[in-house]
Amino acid sequence: MGNIVLVERLYLKEHFGFEEVVLSFRNSLIVFTGPSGAGKSVLINALLALFGMKNPEAKVSEIVVQANVDLERFGIESEEDIVIIRSMKKEKSRYFINEQSISKKSLQELFSPMVSYLNQKDQSFFASTNILNIIDDFVESEEFVKNKLLLQELYQRYIKTKKHLEEIEQKEQKSQELREFLEFEIAKIDRINPQVGEYEELMQVKKELSKKEKIAQALQRAENIFEYESAVQEALDLIGKSSDFFNATMNELRDIFYAEATRLEELEEVDIETVLSRIEELSSLKRRYGSIEEAIEQRKKKKEELEALENISFEKEHLQKELDSLQQQLQDIAASITKARKEAAKRVQERVNEYLHQLKLPAAAIAIENKNLDASGADEAEVLLNGVNFKNISSGEYNRLRLAFMAAWSDVGGKKGILVLDEIDANISGEESMAVAKILKKLSSNYQIFAISHQAQLASLADQHFLVTKENGKSSVKEIEEEQRVEEIARIISGEKITQEAKDFAKKLLKESI
Repeated sequence: MGNIVLVERLYLKEHFGFEEVVLSFRNSLIVFTGPSGAGKSVLINALLALFGMKNPEAKVSEIVVQANVDLERFGIESEEDIVIIRSMKKEKSRYFINEQSISKKSLQELFSPMVSYLNQKDQSFFASTNILNIIDDFVESEEFVKNKLLLQELYQRYIKTKKHLEEIEQKEQKSQELREFLEFEIAKIDRINPQVGEYEELMQVKKELSKKEKIAQALQRAENIFEYESAVQEALDLIGKSSDFFNATMNELRDIFYAEATRLEELEEVDIETVLSRIEELSSLKRRYGSIEEAIEQRKKKKEELEALENISFEKEHLQKELDSLQQQLQDIAASITKARKEAAKRVQERVNEYLHQLKLPAAAIAIENKNLDASGADEAEVLLNGVNFKNISSGEYNRLRLAFMAAWSDVGGKKGILVLDEIDANISGEESMAVAKILKKLSSNYQIFAISHQAQLASLADQHFLVTKENGKSSVKEIEEEQRVEEIARIISGEKITQEAKDFAKKLLKESI
């Protein structure tokens, strides 16, 4: 799947306090500032909603994204790298990509790998899987990449083989009972020994037996016709007509009567009770299996199952050897991966701590512990800040620790895409805020960053600065530059009553950011 390159445009209509919003963006560090309650988070949430990560609230919302994503797997045709995502809300919300309908779930599935939303409540960044991904990107070895792919392949084979072995073992436990059942079923069919077409033939015999007496009597009466055969021939000769047709007909009739008389003699030797008994046996098979043909087919299958049971021990032994071999291979490859990860973790830790020093935080440590082997290996990663698990540190420390890891990751390529931040620099001092702002500036080379800030430092480093205001219950947003930026940054510094000192400091911050 490709990476999102750039959100170019955002359009909103009737979105809470905003009547209409039209914003254009660059691939840069984009910062929204303004008084509390003006609507900054409203705008950020609207952006996230169009990626399926929030609920849309605007009557109409739309973003234009320069992207290279696989839309075809969602049934959406696209020949260009420009993707238009639109949401319309009436009684319920509907989503569209390039004018083609799509579900919220599909939107999220499509864009979540490329859009990162970092808020203070999100702790997924430090999940072991994500930290291992960062560590793996620091491993400078083609063999490591091959080993990871091989591990995944072997692990899938291991799981498949293990499942097959478990099925064989379960079957083995029930094999005696199953064997007796199969032998019983086969013997029952063998005892009857049905033949294809036999049932139909016997039903015909039954039908004939039921009419045998009537047929015999009818034939006896009909044979009187032959007494008049010579008289008919004489009459035909006298009137000058050929008797060939009559002779042929009489011969055919004589053959029919003879064949039927022979058949009646054969039926005399048939035991009706035997026929009825045989029909009942065959009927029992038809009731059980649907047809005689199916009964014969089932016997064949049961015979094969019985033969398979005889091979269970051999198959089990073979599967166990294969499983043992796969397990040994997995352990060997996992050990090699673990070794490479532990060496790379030291480099990650060193790089992270350089950024943590800039962010005025103590050193962090990455611990790699053993876990049950799976497709990712046998490693579990844990991050500690000054010996404390990341779950137990303050929100300000958490945000800066996360930034340090993201900055370290970006040094080796790392993840790219869109990064959305909600007051990432809250609850920290001015010096710490500037450190955060500088690292975000660095990250903007890999990410298009959308950030809400109440700090002058981040606002001063913005490539695009948007001011959100609210007056008489109506919100508005506009991009600001030069003097307007000075005024806004000064307001952030000194409050609504802007001082000359605040303006001078704002100018200094903006000058230093150039």
